Amino acid sequence: MNRFRRQLVFGLLALLVATLGAWRLNNKFHGLPNYSFFTGWVLLAAMLVLALYNVRKKLPFLPLGNSETWLQIHIYLGFFTTLLFLIHLNWRSPRSPFEILLTLLFALVSGSGILGLLLSRDLAKRLATRGGEVLFEKIPGLRHGLKTEAEQLSVGANSTSPIIAEFYTSQLASFFAAPRNFWLHLAESRRPGGALLAELEDLLRFSTEADSKTIEKLATLVRQKNGLDYHRSLQLALRLWLFVHIPLTYGLMIFVVLHIVLVFGFSGGAR
Repeated sequence: MNRFRRQLVFGLLALLVATLGAWRLNNKFHGLPNYSFFTGWVLLAAMLVLALYNVRKKLPFLPLGNSETWLQIHIYLGFFTTLLFLIHLNWRSPRSPFEILLTLLFALVSGSGILGLLLSRDLAKRLATRGGEVLFEKIPGLRHGLKTEAEQLSVGANSTSPIIAEFYTSQLASFFAAPRNFWLHLAESRRPGGALLAELEDLLRFSTEADSKTIEKLATLVRQKNGLDYHRSLQLALRLWLFVHIPLTYGLMIFVVLHIVLVFGFSGGAR
């Protein structure tokens, strides 16, 4: 753990100790602010900082620190916020329907955050083993280029083999036309593309020398297309995760504001 991470962890632990210390002092000296109000405001501040991480990613040109620093703060502060939320509940189960819904939303945000952390680290390592990351926005264009090349080899003007043309039409056309095998790629399965390569290998055994060169080129294109599908699947999984985590976060913030309004409405703003 580097120096920054140690400082961040110690800072969060110090904040947690201060929160618990205020609770104990409040139990002893009733003149201090109410414990629930105190932990609630600290919790709200922490959640606002967590939500600002998404704003920082959308405004990379602003001098707000580098993305890696914000990510580390987001991760450690997220774990701290989860613990502080339990402390704010006084380690009891929520009672009213609103509290249950708020707790459920918080659990979904925390759970999706942990899932995203695991996914981002695992998928990043897997992408690095497959030749580095391909820009997601460029994948459709690259796929179209492979499809065009495969068509020209198989059924284009220069194609002279009816066997290859038939094989392309029946087996390869749909493969090159669109992304394939999303779930199998996520599961790190070796099956995607393997069956097609095996069929091309069988076709190669009974082909002429001229057809063999075409089949070998098609096999190369199948591997490249399969690699694109792999990158697309893993990157799409991360994007889909964000479409879940971020809306849940904003929904949680709305319910937190409603919670504050209800608390102050029924307590008269008392501390």
